[in-house]
Amino acid sequence: MIVPQNRLLLWVAVVFLPGALAGTAAPALAGVSLAAAGLLVAVAALDAFRGCRAAPNLTVTLPPVVRLTQDRPGNIEVRLAGRRRQAMTVRLALGLPPEIHSQEEAAVLLAGDTEWSRLAWPCAPRRRGRFQVRCARLETPSPWGFWAARRSVAVESEIRVYPNLLADRKSLAPLFLNRGSFGLHAQRQVGKGREFEKLREYIPGDSYDEIHWKATARRGHPITKVFQIERTQEVYLLLDSSRLSGRPLYRSTAPAASRAAAGPETVLPIPLERFISATLLLALAAERQGDFFGLVTFSDKVDRFLPARNGKAHYSTCRDTLYLLEPRTVSPDFEEVSIFLRQRLRRRALLVFLTALDDPALAENFVRSVDLVRRQHVVQVNMIQPAGIQPLFTDTTIETVDDLYRHLGGHLLWHKLRELQKVLERRGVRLGLLPEDRLGAEVVAQYLNIKRRQIL
Repeated sequence: MIVPQNRLLLWVAVVFLPGALAGTAAPALAGVSLAAAGLLVAVAALDAFRGCRAAPNLTVTLPPVVRLTQDRPGNIEVRLAGRRRQAMTVRLALGLPPEIHSQEEAAVLLAGDTEWSRLAWPCAPRRRGRFQVRCARLETPSPWGFWAARRSVAVESEIRVYPNLLADRKSLAPLFLNRGSFGLHAQRQVGKGREFEKLREYIPGDSYDEIHWKATARRGHPITKVFQIERTQEVYLLLDSSRLSGRPLYRSTAPAASRAAAGPETVLPIPLERFISATLLLALAAERQGDFFGLVTFSDKVDRFLPARNGKAHYSTCRDTLYLLEPRTVSPDFEEVSIFLRQRLRRRALLVFLTALDDPALAENFVRSVDLVRRQHVVQVNMIQPAGIQPLFTDTTIETVDDLYRHLGGHLLWHKLRELQKVLERRGVRLGLLPEDRLGAEVVAQYLNIKRRQIL
């Protein structure tokens, strides 16, 4: 496709308009006007022909895979290849999806006598996931600047947008800056653990169950066993990707009059986004503590199971699994998940559920199903505390009768969740109601507390 430029329009105005006026006023000048117009048409046609021949010489190449982080600026490396005799300026546009915020086009100066040129295309992804770039558009000027040749160039590039953990990792800084036994540098801690450490001489005050009787008989004096905390324990995070994780989160705790003055309620990301960030943060914490981290995603069935391992390759596998995860419009089947865990996990592990139990029917199903795994494993359940679910009289900003009934309904739901907490505690299962903006930090804190208390 070829389009006229401002230079051509200017010359048309300079040649045709005065020529037409001159031919009308003085018929003797009509031949000169026609000759000038014909010459301009011939020059424009020749320039268009040369511009169309030079346009296909340029090609656009993008990296096969581009890795970016959600809501953080990044760059896409673009290469333009094609030999030119002289410098020229081309206009480039990439066919990026609407989820990738970027400039519409850019003017690129290509130096002469070079095979290829490279530029960094700035962009900022607004949503995690996988996106394809199939085409790019080029506009190259003709040699005399009368025309511009436009064409589409086929490219093949995949943009992978990963979750943004920057804000959550900042909130975790106090946990990892602790230089003690559970700080940034994991150190071997000797104490009452499960893994045998060594034998030592008996010290008054040692318990009788810590005496190694065979070693005592061989040496003729009391010998005590010393244990250490296990550093290769297994931690599994079970992420609910059902309809419960696709419900939008609202902050609607303000009075009705204030909300009406402020406008519509602010919609927060869905719980699944917070779950994914918390999962990756827990994987990083387990990696630093020397434990094995595993991942289970489920809805009405177990969708993905990654056995517990450690290392950068395993973390990358977990990240690649999670950045494509989307909620499904089905109800979770906790019984199916519990049966699956009972069959697959032979070693005692920490099971961290990220789900929602504010539905009474699903909460009852979870209580029945968790009996299959609670005796063998340590189970921790976490859910995001819904907005407005809090004890009565916690918030005194009540202006209308609707606010009063809203607070009363929140208190009743809070009371039901408290009863569910007590039922699970009697089974040895802990239920946490966590704020959505500190979900990742609280989950990591729970894990470190379990490690510190040697519950696992």
